[in-house]
Formats: sequence, C-alpha cells, structure tokens
Amino acid sequence: MRILNILLLIVAFSCQSQCARILGIFPMPGISHNILTSKLMKGLVMAGHDVTMVSAIPMKDVPEGSNYTDILLDGFFDKMQEKMLEHNIFDMNKNGFLVMLTRMTEMFLEFSNSTLYHPKVRKLLDSNQKFDAVILEQFSNDALKVFAHIYDCPLIILSSVGPNSWVNSLVGNAAPVSYAAHILKGDFSKDLSFLNRAQNAFFYLAEYLLNEYYILPKHEEIMHQAFPNSPSLYDLRTNVSLVLLNSHTSLYPALPLVPNMVEIGGYFVDSPQKLPSDLLEVLDSSKEGVIYFSMGSNIKSKDMPKDKMEFIMNVLGRLKQKVFWKFEEDLPGKPKNVIIKKWFPQQDILAHKNIKLFITHGGLLSTTETIYHGVPILALPVFGDQDANADRAVYNGYGLKLGFNDPEFNEANFEKAINELLTNPKYRESVQMKSKLYHDRPETPMKTATYWVDYVIRHKGAPHLRVAGVRLPWYKYYMVDVLGFTIMIVLGIVVMLKVIVKKFCCVGKGNSRRKVKTN
Repeated sequence: MRILNILLLIVAFSCQSQCARILGIFPMPGISHNILTSKLMKGLVMAGHDVTMVSAIPMKDVPEGSNYTDILLDGFFDKMQEKMLEHNIFDMNKNGFLVMLTRMTEMFLEFSNSTLYHPKVRKLLDSNQKFDAVILEQFSNDALKVFAHIYDCPLIILSSVGPNSWVNSLVGNAAPVSYAAHILKGDFSKDLSFLNRAQNAFFYLAEYLLNEYYILPKHEEIMHQAFPNSPSLYDLRTNVSLVLLNSHTSLYPALPLVPNMVEIGGYFVDSPQKLPSDLLEVLDSSKEGVIYFSMGSNIKSKDMPKDKMEFIMNVLGRLKQKVFWKFEEDLPGKPKNVIIKKWFPQQDILAHKNIKLFITHGGLLSTTETIYHGVPILALPVFGDQDANADRAVYNGYGLKLGFNDPEFNEANFEKAINELLTNPKYRESVQMKSKLYHDRPETPMKTATYWVDYVIRHKGAPHLRVAGVRLPWYKYYMVDVLGFTIMIVLGIVVMLKVIVKKFCCVGKGNSRRKVKTN
C-alpha cells in the first residue's frame, strides 16, 4: 500500500510538472481550417496536456481517457454555409483581390465578435479556470488575442499558410518584398522581374493600408466593447510567444524566420490507413492506373457551371485510367470509367502506388498531401491562396495549372494538361524529389509542435526568443528616421559648402575686378 501511494505521488508530481492547461480558440468554421486546428490540439492531448478547444466544429476521434473539453460555437458552421451560398464560390476571384480580401475580413470580423459574446465562451470566462497557454489560428481575428491577456499566459499563433504578412508583423520577422511573396501572390522566386516585384509590392501595400486603417481599428473597437479594461490591441497583438507555421522548405521557398517562428508543415498528415475494399479493388486492378479528382471540402463539384462540367466529363471519359471524382450528388451521363462518391479517404488514396495524377483545387492541405505521397497535380484554383499554391507547383515542376475562371480553361487545354502530366515523367520525378525533402527531418512535425509549445510554457513565454524589432514602429524598423536624418545632414553640408564656395568665389572675383580698375 505504501509503495502504491509513492507511485501515485510520483505520477501526480510528473503530471504537474509536465502537463499544461491549454486553451485553443478557433472560430473559423471552415472544414479545412478545422482539420488543421483539431489535429494540433489532438496532438497536444496525446502529449498529455489538458486541452480545451473553442471551435465551430467539434473534434473527431478524441482519445479515450484524455483531458479534453469541447466548447462548440453553435451556429457558426451554418452561418458560414449561408454566407458561402450568398456568393457563387466559383466567381469569388472575379471581383478582384481587394474586394475578395475585404469580404473575407468582414466575415471573420463578425465571427470574432460573436465569439466574444457567445454564451459558452462567457460561461468559460466566468468559471475562473486557469490556462498555461492560449493558441489562436491567425486569420483576421486579432480581437481574440485578449484571451491571452485575460488568462495572463503565453500567446501561441498557428499560421495555416506559412510565413506571411499576417504573422510577420506579430514577431518582427523580416520579409523583403523583393522576393518574399505575398500570401495571395504565389512563388516568383525564380523570376524576380520588375513586374513580379512591383505586383508583390502592391499586394503588400494594399493589405497594409486595409489592415491598419480598417481591420485593426474594427477589432480594437469590438474588443474594447466586450472587455473595456483591456490594453490596446496594438500591444496585445505583438505579445506573441510562438508562431507555429504550417510550412516547410519542401513546400515553400526559403524565407527568413525569427527564433520564435517554427515550421511544422504537414503535421496534419496521418500515416496511410487501409482503404475500403471497393476502392482498393479498383486501385489494385487498374492496369493504366487511377486519377483522383477532388475540389476540396468547401468547393462542391456539383455547383460547377454546366458547360465546364460537360467538357470535364468529356475529357475524363476519353481516358484509359479509372477516375475517382469527389462529387456530391448523382451525375447523369457519367462516363463508365468515372467513380463518384460524396467523400473519399483522400490521404489513403494518394498513398496507393497506382495513383497517377491528382486533379485538385490547389488548397494547401491537398498540395501538402500530394508532396507527402509524391503524386503530380493538375491544379484548378478557384479563390484564396489556391492560385498561389498552384503557382508553387508549376514553379517547382510537379504540376500544371489551369485557373478555373481562366479563359484558357477549356476542353482542349484540360485534356492536353492531363495527357502531359500522365506521359511526361519529369513531373513525377520532381514531386518525388520534393517528397524526399519533406520527409528528411530530425523528427515528425507534430513532435516539433508539441516540443515548442512545451518550451514556451516551461520558460514563461520564452521572451528571450523575441527579437527587438517587434517593438519598433515601421519607420524605425526600416530606419526611415535615421535615413531621413542622414539625408538632412548631407543636404545641410552640401548647402554650407555651396555658400562657402560662392562666398570665396565672389571675394576672388571682386579682387580681380579691383585690380583691373587699378590698372
């Protein structure tokens, strides 16, 4: 009995020293975003932490016996679906970069505001619980950074799209506009032309002005309405201990990172599982291989314009390969070689050796999974960062791109791109090389994530990792004040020299004139 008590004390002490109470706040109701956030929180649960997750979609497959609490933001997911139906998702990019960005930020501002007042969130705040860290996904939700202040604990940011302008300013990370592509610009690291750099500068400038003079003031307003005694948002938003980046140099071009930015790209990818028998039979028996076609979780293939759906079916029906097409309803006139389902186990399908090509919308999760498994892609980007992800595939040689709303996206070009990807081995060779780079790491991305979360908790926010630049306003960060002062000094010296030279020259001319008169 005495030995048992000693063991229980050891276990209790071990849990107190290693287990932390972590609060995750993720109001974004997108399915792909939920995959990212729930996988991270599940990894922390499995690492032994006591996790509370506030989200629009509940976590699936919660480990039994774990210390996990789900706080569901009722109605958020339905609201998101309503907003998606208000606009034809296939036409979102037609309105231009600024219009799309403004619409997105207004929608996320509404979700942030609703989170601050949600009855379940208020109940959590009234419960006087304590947390050792707060984790947020950075997605136009700056008002929610007040929770780290309320609980007086480190703030950890998850960036679902790697290093970008949304997170660089939070930690003072350098992002030279000359080569660090904007989140919606895509990779132009192999073509640093004047046009590309000018476009990139415009994207950065437009977003900065929108953020500084519209988005942040709005978040400041709603935060102080909900919590009047909170500090300035401009102080809270840079009080960041750690940024976890869903990126890796096998996925993104190499970019500068400050010490408290850590790459965990692909942490959400699971090891392949056994496929359902009907799918496995098709994959194993297909001599010409199988093509997998999915437009992701938010974009529904059934909502495609009829003309494009028809020529897509025409092309797919002429292929020798079988085609798995994620399609959300019955498809009249479906070719015999096409198999449709509302849902496919995407990761497990991509892992099969007979998958020859992945036709995708170009979402980051899908492009990461295709690199993980080494499958070339044909990207049909529709909106958001999909265009940029598709550009990276083209630049790195493991895919081709046909913008869904591009005039060049027609039957002939669609068929030409598929045949090129199926017959030219260079695309598979390139993606296989990328896959080797992806897997060549000292430890798994999830282990990296849990280590650094533990690290900042152990070291009380790890302030020693933060660079001094995060405290500087932009004109000091970019040395504008020093440059301006230097220019003023140089101009002053030039003016003084000019006056002195003029004075001596005038004196010399005066003496010469007097000599001439004397003569």
